[in-house]
Amino acid sequence: MHGKPDAPTEVMTLTAPPPRPRRVARWLVAGVVAAALGGGTAVVVTRGRAGAEAVPQPTVPAATAALERRDLSTTRSMPGSLGYGVSRPLSGHREATVTWLPEAGRTVRRGKPVYRADDQPVVLFYGRMPLFREISGENLVGRDVRIVADNLRALGYATGVQPQPGSTVAAGTPGAAPAQVRKGDGVLTRELIAAIKRWQLDVGLPVTGTIRVGDVEVQSGAIRVDAVAAQPGSPSNTTLMTVTSTGKLITVPAELGEATGITAGAAVTVVLPDESTVPAKVLSVGRALVADESTVTGPAKLTVTVTANDPDDVAALDSADVQVRFAGRTAKNVLAAPVEALVALTEGGYAVQAPTGLVAVTTGMFAGGWVEIEGPGLAEGTTVVVSS
Repeated sequence: MHGKPDAPTEVMTLTAPPPRPRRVARWLVAGVVAAALGGGTAVVVTRGRAGAEAVPQPTVPAATAALERRDLSTTRSMPGSLGYGVSRPLSGHREATVTWLPEAGRTVRRGKPVYRADDQPVVLFYGRMPLFREISGENLVGRDVRIVADNLRALGYATGVQPQPGSTVAAGTPGAAPAQVRKGDGVLTRELIAAIKRWQLDVGLPVTGTIRVGDVEVQSGAIRVDAVAAQPGSPSNTTLMTVTSTGKLITVPAELGEATGITAGAAVTVVLPDESTVPAKVLSVGRALVADESTVTGPAKLTVTVTANDPDDVAALDSADVQVRFAGRTAKNVLAAPVEALVALTEGGYAVQAPTGLVAVTTGMFAGGWVEIEGPGLAEGTTVVVSS
């Protein structure tokens, strides 16, 4: 017996839901830093989603410098004044009336008149001592005679041959003893007397062959008239003017302790008002303590005189306030680093960043932007990081 066919059976197919997407963790990798001390750059690498490519981001290059072996010197700076040096008085040396004086600022050189007395020129000679007696009488011997002979020769007059030191000359005055010529002496020979007469004729003096006291003024070199202290009609045997050297000098007032160690000939540096520097040297260090004119109660000071190596370096200035740098202590052939290379340590002291890492150092002299250092593994040429 057949019954009704069975109803069709419904078959359900269950499909698993698609997998839920996993959250991708966002993460940042920082700290991949490469610092190449040999001039490389530091690079920071960041990452975003998984699988993303690394993106390098360049930063500022690390500045470096090499350690050097060099001499280091400390300096001390003192104020000074640029000008023509300290002025000194010039007086006449004979009784007469002044009839002409030069104006302030005039330069007088050998053979030129310093002033006129009784309308006769008083001429400048160079030397280390004044003429203290009349130059007259054949065979007169002395250093003053040598000054006359040297100046006339420098002015182009033929003075003849001078007797050699150690020789003896007969006295020109009857009854006087012979004189021995010493080193530095001159002898008033007939040829020298003839030269004096030619010179007197040329400059407008009475042609006598004799030079009186006051016919010439003797100075160590050319002079510059700083100020005139008299006027025509004044007596000539008084202070007539103040004079200075013709070259520019720097004068530095220094306390006794400051002047210790400063010697003539020492190299110094002069800083001009425009901050430019001029190489110079110490000309002299005074021996007398002088009251400082800039203060009332300040200590007395020594005068240190400095001159520029090249006068053209200060030719544009007649006067100025300057700074003079004197050398202090010196450390020779020491290992040195730029001061910017020092890293202050929290526990105290300093280190430098070398290719091997931080190296603690012992510091010595600081000078001119450099510092003397010692540390393990450090040598000339070692590269260190410097702050920019």
